This record gives sequence, C-alpha cells and structure tokens, in this order.
Amino acid sequence: MVVRQRSFAATSRELGLSKAAVSKRIAMLEAALQEKLLHRTTRQLSLTAQGEIVHQWAQRILEDVDLMGEALSSEKAVPRGLLRICSSTGFGRNRLAPALSELARRYPELEIQVELLDRAVDLVEEGFQLDIRVGQVREGNLIKRCIARNHRILCAAPAYLERFGTPRTLDDLKAHRCIAIRERDQDFGRWDLSGPDGPASVKVSGPLSANNGEIVRQWAIDGHGIILRSGWDVGRDVDSGALVQVLPDYVQPADVWAVYPSRLSASAKLRLCVEFLAEWFARSGLPT
Repeated sequence: MVVRQRSFAATSRELGLSKAAVSKRIAMLEAALQEKLLHRTTRQLSLTAQGEIVHQWAQRILEDVDLMGEALSSEKAVPRGLLRICSSTGFGRNRLAPALSELARRYPELEIQVELLDRAVDLVEEGFQLDIRVGQVREGNLIKRCIARNHRILCAAPAYLERFGTPRTLDDLKAHRCIAIRERDQDFGRWDLSGPDGPASVKVSGPLSANNGEIVRQWAIDGHGIILRSGWDVGRDVDSGALVQVLPDYVQPADVWAVYPSRLSASAKLRLCVEFLAEWFARSGLPT
C-alpha cells in the first residue's frame, strides 16, 4: 500500500493508522531484511532496487494466500475478498458502475474498490487486479478478454455544421475544428479509423482539447467542433438530434476489454467478475 500511495501520510489515512506507526513498520521490515527498501524525499517515496524485489515477492505471497482461500472455500462457491478495479471516467461512471452495483448485490462477501483514471495504468505497480478498458490493449504481458463490442463515431452539433459545413471526405477534417482528447489508447491529435478502403489516419487540430470524454462530449453538443466518441457515449445524443454523425463510413474500433495480470488469471473471484461483466453488457445491450 505504501508503494501504491507513495506516501506514509496517505497510507496511514487509508489504513486508519498513525503516520508514525506506518513508518515504524517499514523500518522494522528493513531491519529484518537488512536492506533499504524505500528512497525517502520530502515529496514522495520510491522503491530501491531491493525494494522492487521485496514488493514483487510480497505481491506473489498475497496472491497465493488469496488463491489458497479460494481453494479452501471452493465447495461453498461464494466469492469473497478484495477486487481492485480501474476504468476510465466516462465508461466507469455510466456503464461499469451499474454493473458492479449488481455484482455487489449478488455477492455481498466481495469487497470492490473502483478507481476511475483517464490515463495509462500500470496494473501491477499500482495494485489493480482488473482494468476495464475501452480501446486497444498494447501491453503484451497482460491477459485480455473482450467483454463487449463497440466502436467510435465522428459527430458534431447541427449548429457547428451549419456554421462550418459538413465534411465530405476524411481529408476535410484537417480544415475543421476537431476536439481532441488524450485517452489511454489514442495518439493525441491523430485519429486512426477504419473505412471503406481499410485503415485510414488523419491528423486533426482545433482550439479545444481535454483528457475527459464527458467534457469533450459537452463541448461538441455546445457546437465547438467535431469529436470521435464511443457509440455508448453519444448514441442517445445522435438519436435525439443533439449530435449528428458525420462521415458514417468511417469508425474506430473500440471494444471493451477486461485486462488483468497473468498470475491473477487463476483467481476465482476475478474470473467470476469478468464473466459477470461480459454477461451484463450482453444483456444490457451496450450500444455500438
């Protein structure tokens, strides 16, 4: 936990202990191992080379304890214990949260912690067991499973199109005000799309950009430019007429993935969570 928080103060708040107590426990561990485990500065803590080794082994031990508990309780078939899950802000709030609410209701012995982060996440370093991700998964050291099909579409408000015109070709986007977003799986300012002739790419620009999908969506509705957003995010806006899809022959594949470290693939509670989410999205009809 100290490694994840990078602070004795933050760790003490999360554990409900004093800062001195947390610091003392780390000092006792360093004394027992006869190794310095943390670099301490006035701003944050970081692992030494020896601390990295100890941290990796500690994670393995905790995972094995979890698996042992699951093996002992397998006859009861009641998942229990902690699941730390992360996702992006928009998808997490609007789609993942209702699903996890039902999961918690169905399995009350699960302890579910969720963090919504609009940035790249190191699952192992930050202590997450599961990342529900929209878009590409580039890390080769992680296990991934597609739990819902989805794609992103180009759209803008009617007021914007009346003022600046409707793009007819992909190259037309270069002369338009496009609202870029810094998302985990996208290169900023470049939209990689799938079109009638296969993969295509266009460099876009505009006066507005953000790292949050809900902000970008609202700016588009307000008439500030063209956006590239998931069908689940803007489907209702398109249906209501608040946004209009442009260049409908071009989309960006953006499936929803469950991503998790390979060692945790044997975890019963993790498998159950992933299977539940796949069934939930299939049943709820995630719009594409």
